[in-house]
Amino acid sequence: MYDLLSGLKIVEVSSFVASPTAGLYCAQMGADVVRIDHKAGGLDYDRYLMTPEGRSLSWENLNRAKKSLALDLNAAEGRELAAEMVRATGQMITNLPVNSFLSHAKLAEGCPELVSVRIMGWHDGRQAMDFTVNAASGYPLMTGPADWDPGPNGLGAPPINQVLPAWDFITGAYCAFALLAGLRHRDATGQGTELRVPLGDVAIGTMANAGAMAEMLYRGADRERLGNAIWGAFGRDFLSRDAKRFMVAALTPKQWKATVDAFGLAAEVAALEAELDVDFAASDHARFVNRVRLFDLFQSAAERFDYADLAARLTAAGATFERYRTMFEAAQDPELVTNNPLFGPSPANPSGFAYPATRSFANVPGTAAGDPRPAPYLGQHSEEVLAERLGLSSGEIAKLIDRGIVATSDKDTK
Repeated sequence: MYDLLSGLKIVEVSSFVASPTAGLYCAQMGADVVRIDHKAGGLDYDRYLMTPEGRSLSWENLNRAKKSLALDLNAAEGRELAAEMVRATGQMITNLPVNSFLSHAKLAEGCPELVSVRIMGWHDGRQAMDFTVNAASGYPLMTGPADWDPGPNGLGAPPINQVLPAWDFITGAYCAFALLAGLRHRDATGQGTELRVPLGDVAIGTMANAGAMAEMLYRGADRERLGNAIWGAFGRDFLSRDAKRFMVAALTPKQWKATVDAFGLAAEVAALEAELDVDFAASDHARFVNRVRLFDLFQSAAERFDYADLAARLTAAGATFERYRTMFEAAQDPELVTNNPLFGPSPANPSGFAYPATRSFANVPGTAAGDPRPAPYLGQHSEEVLAERLGLSSGEIAKLIDRGIVATSDKDTK
């Protein structure tokens, strides 16, 4: 936790992954983020996996360091309170539809300087989610064993869906950036801005930015599947003598030399270079187009070493590699978690389960990062934020609670 965004107040009205991620990243940099949900919980409040007490671990981690305001968003009065909260704050992150009760146009009538970031599905208004835009992007049909036959139309072999909702997280990060860009523009001009970020555009745009769109159009066809090989360079998974699987990547001459030295293959590689009349150290292209011959060499060499010995050799040589872990292993790994300053002590989580929690991914050298803050209980800060941001008296808030328009903490209800 850092206070780089101290003083910045944000209202987040969202669910699932992308929108809460944008608010999370701002909160981890010190912004005062209030998440508004329906009083029974948003669409993601009961997201799998749930603890026996009924707490979602996904919700708990995507909403760290935020405050929670719970309103009856089915009631006109609850919706108007949410709208007033946005107007009083001046900046909003949401994934509600463009023409919802939180449309930018309606909100800006009472707050022309409003900066809002709205996550959409597709640019034309169609619904989308991470796994559907991923299907459209072409990546799932680019993944899989090299010997899978794509068929005449490229659809013969099955797609491989990614487990990580990467487009959601990329979109969330981009939205945090878009919000700060909008605030920078307002500081310079005094003008409010609505920024709409379609999830589908993030996926197809990232594909284009990576050069993949130009590549497909240039070649006039799809790229072949490569299994675990790295496209355009030398890299793949290998198996050691003691059956440990690890990944090696050599994208630079320095990395290539280190890898060859660690595997003890200088003579064999030199012989192959002479046979093929190529210089692998000078050419990523040569390493890639001859990858099958090289992979056979390196796999044969890997089988002569136990992983611990080969890892020591790779480290000493300065190679780039990593052992494959299950996610359960990764969650307990000393290098990745226990001794990593990214993680701080477990705060008092609503689930009651103690586990390492992340700080901001960015760190400021010479500045101590604060400890991770807990996620709120649903409605935990309802009274506080209504008083602070809308100036409501305790009596007014009590009446709203009595009428069911405002809900307070659900700490003791699960």
